[in-house]
Amino acid sequence: MEGFVNRFIRYVKKNTRSDASKAGVVIPSTASQMEFLEELYKELKEIGLEDVKINKNNAFLTATVPANTDNAPVIGFISHVDTADFNAENISPQICENYDGGDIALGNSGFVLSPKEFPNLKNYIGQTLITTDGTTLLGADDKAGVCEIVSAMEYLINNPQIKHGKLRIAFGCDEEVGVGADNFDVEDFGCDFAYTMDGSSVGELQFECFNAAEAKIDILGKSVHPGDAKNKMINALTISRDIQMAMPLVCVPEKTECREGFIHLIEAHGDVENASLVYIIRDHNRELFEDKKNTVRKICEEINSRYDIDRVKLEMHDEYRNMADIINNDPRSVDIATKAMENLGITVNKDPIRGGTDGSKISFKGLPTPNIFAGGENFHGRFEMVAIEDMVKAADLIVQIAKNAVNLKY
Repeated sequence: MEGFVNRFIRYVKKNTRSDASKAGVVIPSTASQMEFLEELYKELKEIGLEDVKINKNNAFLTATVPANTDNAPVIGFISHVDTADFNAENISPQICENYDGGDIALGNSGFVLSPKEFPNLKNYIGQTLITTDGTTLLGADDKAGVCEIVSAMEYLINNPQIKHGKLRIAFGCDEEVGVGADNFDVEDFGCDFAYTMDGSSVGELQFECFNAAEAKIDILGKSVHPGDAKNKMINALTISRDIQMAMPLVCVPEKTECREGFIHLIEAHGDVENASLVYIIRDHNRELFEDKKNTVRKICEEINSRYDIDRVKLEMHDEYRNMADIINNDPRSVDIATKAMENLGITVNKDPIRGGTDGSKISFKGLPTPNIFAGGENFHGRFEMVAIEDMVKAADLIVQIAKNAVNLKY
């Protein structure tokens, strides 16, 4: 346990924050991510993994634990090394042993991790929690996943009596800025199916996610002196307001749950002459997803019909798709993980993700890749935390999946 915790803390102390402004332009978007991969490369070699390599073209580190038995599929385990857009400099994790259910002071920052604000803390009474000091995020998303995969591979290498097929692992960059898996090389990875270790609480087994699109709307106004503006001025900000008011008012994140989708305004900028709006569109159901995109199109068309020229320009593109469309055609990954959780006494939670994962993009590249819990909650900020016991359960699950896949009959 001590070695596991030390490994995790060593990982999170390295600042690997990604940079959205460079996403897809520079690979990876920050040099610190590649530095982390290079350190991890050395560690994997020392542990005894084979075929360890870094692909500089897509910023993925991959490695292999060879099979020690026949009749097993090739299984992959994937995590990302970058952290979200929040301060990640000088991360100083705190360890809270035998959590008593009360408030946890986050260092000297003045911030408190409290069950009044985060009621799920009550689920961790008696466990050992790792938190921030209140000045940074923690980075359990997804260095918990990295730690769990590395630790599970080390355990299997050191315990050759445990029979398993060929195992492949991959650690990538820039997941948090949405481009990490864009260039993932499925053919080189060479697996029958894989898992991203990038979920939250224990028991999560996610193979259904949103279909996702982004809509960017640019608005052209006409600015004249306000003292002489009657019947002349066209206020781009007023058009922005009209667009937003025309959107379905109940179809927003704060009023939806479970499989309900939404059209979410995430950015608004502008002045009288020019304005812009950015929406993200989400739905698990493909038909309802297309309906929402059409709603945005029709609103823009209707607004344009009010003016002499097209004042509204819409650019919309899909970001990722619901991986259930792929995984349901080859359910081996879900079935094996479900059985492995049952073997370990873990209650399985198959609720759909109200978001997406690298596994969605990888699934649509031809490799079914559901998402498994890595532990941790309150990601992407100063209140992020993870229980050591939950990370150990995730590592144990990886080992159990490898064991259960031997002599699998389908």
